[in-house]
Amino acid sequence: MQKITSFLITLLLALMMSSCAGIKYLTVETREPAQVNLPSNVLSIAIINNVVQQPDEVGHDSIPVGHTQPERVKASSDSAAVFYTEALAQFMDEEDYFQWVMHYSEPLRNDNDFFREKPVDPETMNRIRRETGADAIISLDKLIIETKKRDHFRQQGYTYADMTGKIHSILRVYMPTMEGKIPAVQYTDSLHWEGFDIQDGKAYADIMLPSREEAIKILAVNAAEKMTYVFAPHWEMQDRWYYTLSNSLMREGENYAKKSEWEKAIEKWEAFYNNSSKKNDKAKAASNIALSYEMMDDMERALEWAALSNSLFIESTAPNSLERKRSMLYKNEIERRNNNSNRLNMDEL
Repeated sequence: MQKITSFLITLLLALMMSSCAGIKYLTVETREPAQVNLPSNVLSIAIINNVVQQPDEVGHDSIPVGHTQPERVKASSDSAAVFYTEALAQFMDEEDYFQWVMHYSEPLRNDNDFFREKPVDPETMNRIRRETGADAIISLDKLIIETKKRDHFRQQGYTYADMTGKIHSILRVYMPTMEGKIPAVQYTDSLHWEGFDIQDGKAYADIMLPSREEAIKILAVNAAEKMTYVFAPHWEMQDRWYYTLSNSLMREGENYAKKSEWEKAIEKWEAFYNNSSKKNDKAKAASNIALSYEMMDDMERALEWAALSNSLFIESTAPNSLERKRSMLYKNEIERRNNNSNRLNMDEL
């Protein structure tokens, strides 16, 4: 009986110890660089509209219930370019990277040749720069939006349908110093909706299809948000994690991490790393140390410890183990952030 009791106590302690080991997640903000690196002397931006409004009969079709071939329909693209350029100016200004970003409200094109792309000439560019005081101009030089709708069935007088919207745009950056080399950014994307096509303002279903005009506006604003990341550094939310073990040093490090006292957390986790003989435990401590250095924005040392953690996991786990895959993903992410950190530093000199 005494032996059984001792065994049960040992088993209970083991279960309690194992319950203290695991992984805890946290969400962090990471600074991502712009995809187009503008010169460091570009402190102010003017966003301009240099497109002709898309004709109503261009780019839109519909397949009614019981039909297989699309029919051409009309939809108004009125103000689509304005929504795009205004939203781009607002989003870029909110990133707080440039000293100021303004929307130049006067449209440049007064012709009707929608299909012809007409880049901004140097005289017009310099005139706008004088009027606005901007160091550079970002111009919307092309905007094409398509909507394709398919009706599926009718119920109580309403049509259930799906619609796909596609947008294609070209933005150019104009600066006096570019000597004819004008960077052009092409963007193509699509959005999909499904629901009841209700345009009478009556509540009928939770899922309703937007009108084509609403879809056009949504596509334009969504594209503007994506283009913000092209021209300005921005913040993104990402998941991170740290390992917990039933060791006093690891627990102390965890307590410091919860309070964002990363230097003290490193001290405890590094002490555990040096004292441990198990490669798997050392790998977990190394991963925690890498996270700490990342939180302190020391990306080079974070990469050193992330690479060390990955090597130890490779040596101590099975080829398809989750720990090995997770550590590889983290190492690659820290390597990417380390490269991006160098780009950001160069941009902000």
